[in-house]
Amino acid sequence: MKVCVSREVTKNMGKPTGFLDYEREDSASASPLERIKNFQEFHTPLTREKQKLQGARCMACGVPFCQSGRIISGMASGCPLNNLCPEWNDLVYTGNWEQAYERLEKTNCFSEFTARVCPALCEEACTCGLNGAPVASKANELAIIEYAWENGLIQPNPPKVRTGKKVAVVGSGPSGLAAAMQLNRRGHKVTVYERRDRVGGLLRYGIPNMKLDKQIIDRRVQLMEAEGVEFVTNADIGADIKAEQLLKEYDRVLLCCGAANPRDIKAPGRELKGIYFAVDFLTSVTKSLLDSNFEDKKYIDAKDKHVVVIGGGDTGNDCVGTSIRLGAKSVTQLEMMPMPPVERADTNPWPEWPKVLKTDYGQQEAIAVFGHDPRIYQTTVAEFIGNKKGELKQLKIVTLSPQKDERTGRMNMVPVEGSEKVIPANLVLIAAGFLGSQKYVTDAFRVELDPRTNVQTAKGCYQTNISNVFTAGDMHRGQSLVVWAIREGREAAKAVDESLMGYTNL
Repeated sequence: MKVCVSREVTKNMGKPTGFLDYEREDSASASPLERIKNFQEFHTPLTREKQKLQGARCMACGVPFCQSGRIISGMASGCPLNNLCPEWNDLVYTGNWEQAYERLEKTNCFSEFTARVCPALCEEACTCGLNGAPVASKANELAIIEYAWENGLIQPNPPKVRTGKKVAVVGSGPSGLAAAMQLNRRGHKVTVYERRDRVGGLLRYGIPNMKLDKQIIDRRVQLMEAEGVEFVTNADIGADIKAEQLLKEYDRVLLCCGAANPRDIKAPGRELKGIYFAVDFLTSVTKSLLDSNFEDKKYIDAKDKHVVVIGGGDTGNDCVGTSIRLGAKSVTQLEMMPMPPVERADTNPWPEWPKVLKTDYGQQEAIAVFGHDPRIYQTTVAEFIGNKKGELKQLKIVTLSPQKDERTGRMNMVPVEGSEKVIPANLVLIAAGFLGSQKYVTDAFRVELDPRTNVQTAKGCYQTNISNVFTAGDMHRGQSLVVWAIREGREAAKAVDESLMGYTNL
C-alpha cells in the first residue's frame, strides 16, 4: 500500500505509517477464573516500549473525532473533556512522557480515574476504528498518568495568592472533586462536604474495587488536601447540617450530590426480603472490604445464593462481577431491551457511539464460572415469589416484545402473553438506573427542578434559581459517565469563579 503523507502532517507526527506498521495491543487481563479470587485490579500494563508503539498508531487526523466530545444522534462521540489525544499519543511515541502529562493535565483533572472506568468514547470515535482497530488511547492515558505519579511529576500546587472568597462544594464525587480542585487552585478557600464516611462519592462506593482501587482515590485526595482543600465527611447537608448555614458561611455553594434516586421495579412481592438496589449492594460490599476485609460481615452477601440482577448497564455488570467474587451459586442478568447487533447497523454509522453487543468483565467471568452468558434479553420481572418467612425464593419472569405506539411513534416493550416462567432467586439486585436528585437536598436549597427531577439551570449554565447556588454533575444533567461529571465540575468551577471575580482564567 502506498501512503501519501503531507509535509505538514509529517512535521506533527512521530510515525506517519504507525497505524499500518503496528497492531493494536492493550493491557493484559488476568484470566476470569483467576481474578475472581479477590477484589484487586486485574490489568497488567504494557511495557513503556510497547506503549510507545501504541502511541505511534495515532494518525494525527486532520479532524480528530477522538477529542471532539460532540453529541451525534443523541449520543456522545469523542471525549467530553476534549482530551488532546493525538498530541499525547505522539508524545508517548517519542518518549516525551513529561510533556505528555502536561498536555493531558490541560483538559483532565483525574486521568487516573477516567483511564480506569471510562468506556473510552475517544476510541469509539477514532478514525483508525473506521476500518480497523482504534488507537489504544485509554491505555496510553493510564500509562501517562501513572508515569507522572511514579516519577514525582505530580506534586502539591497550592495557590500563591488567596482571594478571600469561600466556596462550599456539597458532594465529593467526580464533579465535586473536579470543581474543588479548580476553584482551590484559583485561590478560593474550598470546603467539600461528603455525607458518607469517606471521600469519593460514586467513585468510592458506586464502582467496585477491582475496577478502581480505592487507594487511587486516596492518593488524589491527599494531594488536594496538601493544596488546601478541606474535606468534611459524615456531613449530610439538608439533614444534619442546614442549607442556611452554608449559605451564610460561604460566598457560593456548589451542589454536586449526584443522581441518587434509584429506579424501582414495581411488581407483586416487592416487599419480600432479599431485594436490594444495586447501589446499596455495591456500597455495602466496598465499605466492608475497606473497613475490615469483610470480617465485620456488614455487607449484603451473595454467597451460595441464586442472584438475579435487573438491568444491563455498567452497574448491572458490576453487580455480576461482585456477586461472583462473593461466591454466588448462580447469576442471571435480565435486560428489557433486545440483544444489540454484533456489528454496527447501517443506521448507526461511525463516528456515532456504536450500539453493539459488548461483553464486559462481569459477563466474561460469569461465562467462565457458569458456562454461559448470564444475560437474558427482552425480559422483565412479573412477580417476586417468597416463602412463608417472607424471604425471596423465586422470580416469575416474562418475555417482552417491541411494539410501536401508533400515536407517539415510540417503541414500547410489551409482555408476551403466555411467556411467563419461574426461575430461582434468593437475592435480587435492581440496577435499573437513577431518576434524579434527592428531594430533601433540593428542598433544603429551594432550587427548581426540571421534569426529570434534575436541578434546573439555563441551558449551558450552572447557576440555579437561587442566588449564589450552583450545581453540576449527575444532579444537573442526570445519570451519566464519570467523564461527563468531571467536565461539568470544571465548567461549573469557571461559572462560580466568574460570579465571584467578575471574570475567570480557569
